[in-house]
Amino acid sequence: MMRFPPSLSPGSPTPLGAHWDGMGVNFAVFSAHAQQMDVCIFDPRDRREIVRFRLPEYTDEVWHGYLPDAEPGLLYGLRAFGPYDPANGHRFNPHKLLIDPYARCLSGALVPSDTQFGYRLHSPRADLSFDRRDSGPTMPRCVVVNDAYEWGDDSRPCIPWDETVIMEAHVRGLTRRRAMAGQWQPGTIQALGAPEMIDHLRRTGITTLELMPLQYFMPERSLLENGLTNYWGYNTLAFFVPHDGYLVNGSAHELRTAIRRLHRAGIEVVMDVVYNHTCEGSEQGPTLCYRGLDNASYYHLVPGNERHLINDTGCGNTLNLSHPRVLQMVLDSLRYWAESFHVDGFRFDLAPVLGREPYGFDQGAGFFDAIVQDPVLSDRKLIAEPWDPGPGGYQLGNFPPGFAEWNDRFRDTTRRFWRGDPMQQGDMAARIAGSGDLLDRRGRRPWSSINLVTAHDGFTLEDTVSYAERHNGANRENGQDGHAENYSANWGVEGPTDDPAILELRGRVQRAMM
Repeated sequence: MMRFPPSLSPGSPTPLGAHWDGMGVNFAVFSAHAQQMDVCIFDPRDRREIVRFRLPEYTDEVWHGYLPDAEPGLLYGLRAFGPYDPANGHRFNPHKLLIDPYARCLSGALVPSDTQFGYRLHSPRADLSFDRRDSGPTMPRCVVVNDAYEWGDDSRPCIPWDETVIMEAHVRGLTRRRAMAGQWQPGTIQALGAPEMIDHLRRTGITTLELMPLQYFMPERSLLENGLTNYWGYNTLAFFVPHDGYLVNGSAHELRTAIRRLHRAGIEVVMDVVYNHTCEGSEQGPTLCYRGLDNASYYHLVPGNERHLINDTGCGNTLNLSHPRVLQMVLDSLRYWAESFHVDGFRFDLAPVLGREPYGFDQGAGFFDAIVQDPVLSDRKLIAEPWDPGPGGYQLGNFPPGFAEWNDRFRDTTRRFWRGDPMQQGDMAARIAGSGDLLDRRGRRPWSSINLVTAHDGFTLEDTVSYAERHNGANRENGQDGHAENYSANWGVEGPTDDPAILELRGRVQRAMM
């Protein structure tokens, strides 16, 4: 075990995160309101804390320090000291071990626990109370990594937009049931690169695989209490870390290797990313990272009532991309996936949140300006989901040049047209012709419309021709989740049937919509 110095040297405020330079590790953590920042070092054998250092310097709102002789594999976490003043938006609690927002690997499971809440869960004062229990035993450890990887002759396929055919897919769902010979592990990122999987993708005729969230996420507590989980993964904890549940041996190189194999087959990889909120939920949620480091900077707070978080996402909180350091974190994360993993593009979940300034949605918001001029990111495929639950949340056609947009008008009109709804011919013609009525402005091309018939929200294609109503029972929401109107039809029988005439008709409608 390495011998530790009595204290850290000053180090550098850049780059943010924990970075190994060959002779030691530099730690740099942003917090505009913390009064002290500690780094906890853990024993890799039993995960107990063995030493704690105070970051000695504070420069431009960044706490920083340097640990000489430290190497990749070092396990660490953060503790932030400052005011616990919920009424003014501050929720510092040094009893809570925190994830580094720039961590690139996490070791160990996040075990949901009452100790992860900054307040006493059952206190009459609710989130105004203060919890002194240590959350460390229930938290994963951040890991210092060396990201070096041999990419060989890898090159991005760079499929032209007007030739792009996208398959949205879930890593586990796509690979879990496919027979694979050899060492491939179904249900994992590794299996994306299996020859059988690549042959399947090429047979479908797709050019681009759009993978649902790969960044480290955690299920909501309410789901776990009902014996459920967050399968889709739209609940991010760590924006630089591949989700551990999709890895065989815990190495991010599994994703790099899968992408390299897909590129060799001419298939692009687009990541679905969730930068609109985090898994910490509302002000009543756990303190895992951002809330404990600087709640008032990372999240949008209700003006004049800063105890509460603005919830434009429907998930309890909204990341504050109007703050330059939060915007920097998002852009650094995107560049990391683009450069270190050779990702070909990004689909932005609830994208109006990313362009919503305090006065409303703006095509010239800081996020859009930053990403469109970025020499790395502007060269990737950028796809917006152009709606969210917030004010002015439907923005189809209003994203700046360089972005493509999911087109729900194409989805709904296609379903209604083939269902036989009246007065759909004109709108259907506009959708097939590229939706110029919605997107033909500022020199944007027809490919700006991502034409889809189904996605992970709402009915699958099979459901769309099999059910007239929702029948979601397994998730215990009494069929009330998802879209209330799926513009579907059962064509004679609600649900599965053996009637050959109905099955033939359903098949024809499915093929027509595709």
